[in-house]
Amino acid sequence: MEKKKFYFSTQEKEETLTIDSTGVTFPARVILFNDDVHTFEEVALQLVKAIHCTYERGLDIAWEVHTKGKACVYEGDIGECLRVSAILEEIALHTQIET
Repeated sequence: MEKKKFYFSTQEKEETLTIDSTGVTFPARVILFNDDVHTFEEVALQLVKAIHCTYERGLDIAWEVHTKGKACVYEGDIGECLRVSAILEEIALHTQIET
């Protein structure tokens, strides 16, 4: 089974497929929503923990969430999306998984 994982934002829309012996499936996505509670630094640090990006990339994503209201922070199989979402929600960030 071929699996592709990557981080992307709403500015960098890329399409990927997960292909296995049963056919083609579309990966799930983790959407992070803006709030008025967390600082940029808190969000960036939690993104580092959840998606293993750099702190600078975490700040970029936090800025996009702040300015656009939401951003796709991870795309991959549903199990990994659940893991990423759970880590972000450890500090009460609001996420949604889209399939």
